[in-house]
Amino acid sequence: MTVYIDGVIFLNLYFDFLLLMSVSTILKRNTSIFRLLLGAFFGSLTILVLFFNINSFQLFLIKIYLSIIMCLVSFGYKDFKYTFKNILFLYIVSILLGGFMYMLNIEFSYETKGFVFLNKGLGVNYIFLSIISPCILYIYVKEMRKYKVKIGNYYKVNIFLENKILKLNGYLDTGNSLKYSGKMVILTNIKNNFKGKKYLIPYMVINGSGVLECIKVDVEVEGLGIFKDIYLGFSNNLKNLQSDVLLNGYMREE
Repeated sequence: MTVYIDGVIFLNLYFDFLLLMSVSTILKRNTSIFRLLLGAFFGSLTILVLFFNINSFQLFLIKIYLSIIMCLVSFGYKDFKYTFKNILFLYIVSILLGGFMYMLNIEFSYETKGFVFLNKGLGVNYIFLSIISPCILYIYVKEMRKYKVKIGNYYKVNIFLENKILKLNGYLDTGNSLKYSGKMVILTNIKNNFKGKKYLIPYMVINGSGVLECIKVDVEVEGLGIFKDIYLGFSNNLKNLQSDVLLNGYMREE
C-alpha cells in the first residue's frame, strides 16, 4: 500500500486541529484560529520522527515535548497551572478520539492496512474517520460544557440548628427567588423532625400555590459564605432532586 507523506501530515494536522479546537472550547480559551492551526502544524510533525531510527521511549519523550509546544503555541503561557490544564485536556480529548478509532478497529475489522480497517471486504477509511471524528468531539464538548454548568451549581451545605450541624448537599437554583420578610427561603426534602418555632410561608409557582412549613436556621454554603436567620422550608415535591437542599438564587449574588 502506497502512503504519501504529505497526505499523512495533512491528516495529522487535521486531527490535531480538531483536538486543539476542542480544548479551546471546553476551557474557553481566548485564542485565534491561526494559533490553533500553527499549534496543530507543530503537532503534525510528530509523524516525521517515525522515519528515524529511535526507540519507543525516545518517541514517547518527543511526543510529550511536541504536545507542550502545541499548547504553548496555541494558548500561550500564563502560569504553570494554566499550561498544565491545557496539556491535560489535550490528552483527555486525544484519548477519547483514539479510543473511538480503536473501537472501530476492534468492532469492525479483522485486519488493519495503513489507514484502512478491513472486515470481510468492508473498509472504513480515513475519509470516514475525518467526517465522523468532528461529530464525536462535538458531542463530547457539548456534554462536557453542560456537565460543567450543572456541576458548578452544586455546593456543600452546613445547616446549624438545635446545637447540631447537618452536613448536606445543596443545589443552587437560580429560579428559586423566594423571600419572606426580607429573608431568603431554601427548600429541603428531609423530614421535619425539628423542634422550635414554625413559620407558614405562602408561595406561588407556575403549577399552583401553597404554604411551606419553615424554621429559621443559619446556613453555611461552601464557596458562597454564611447566611444567618434564613428560612428552611420542608417540601415533599423535591424527592427527585439529586441533592438534599435547594438553595436560593440570591445566595450567589450576595
